[in-house]
Amino acid sequence: MFKDNKRLAATDTLIGQGTLSEGKMNCEASLRIEGEYRGDIECKADVIIGECGIARSNITARDVTIAGKVFGDIVTKGRLIITSSGHLTGTITASTIVIQDGGRLNGMCHMEQALDSKNRALQESDSPQIHGKEASPKETKEKSRQAG
Repeated sequence: MFKDNKRLAATDTLIGQGTLSEGKMNCEASLRIEGEYRGDIECKADVIIGECGIARSNITARDVTIAGKVFGDIVTKGRLIITSSGHLTGTITASTIVIQDGGRLNGMCHMEQALDSKNRALQESDSPQIHGKEASPKETKEKSRQAG
């Protein structure tokens, strides 16, 4: 009648406003923080820090959206979005970064190639050419100034 190998459906996790939680969190489903969290977060889905949320955390997730405050490092294979109310102090490693007007980033940023097959590595043939020869960064900058 009942199967022994039932698989639990993933449920989103919420740390509500007015809640303080500490420790190390590993989650399969999305995580939303509206309260305060202190500790590392490893999430296979998305992490959202709401406008009232504060995370003093190193976060690893698929996609991360910051509308509140984060103090720590973020690693995402997908997209990091810092909204107009978001503040991040730390190091970012991501393939796509969006910072809306008013959003703040204080730290370092490392861009990685997306896992998407449409993206490809920059090859030598893609470098700027001037009169049939590869342009140096200085020549490219000078040509840009002359054009604009």
